[in-house]
Amino acid sequence: MMPEQSRPSGASAAQTRQESAAPQRKKRRDRAPMLARIMLIPFLLFIALIAGAITGYSILGKGSAVEVFDLHTWKHMYDLVFS
Repeated sequence: MMPEQSRPSGASAAQTRQESAAPQRKKRRDRAPMLARIMLIPFLLFIALIAGAITGYSILGKGSAVEVFDLHTWKHMYDLVFS
């Protein structure tokens, strides 16, 4: 005689597949918030860099905030530091 557990019936095999598929879907759901957090940190750092440059140049340096985005301004600062 064959033991009862040697071959799973069709219903139990399908149930086993559904149970094993559930954790895989959960992993995909967990990736999206984690990816959003990973992308959020560099974005916030970039925003802080821009805000700091504008604040420093316009308030501390008494210049125009728009001049921060001018390439000539950054070339002049580079020449002042490294010349």
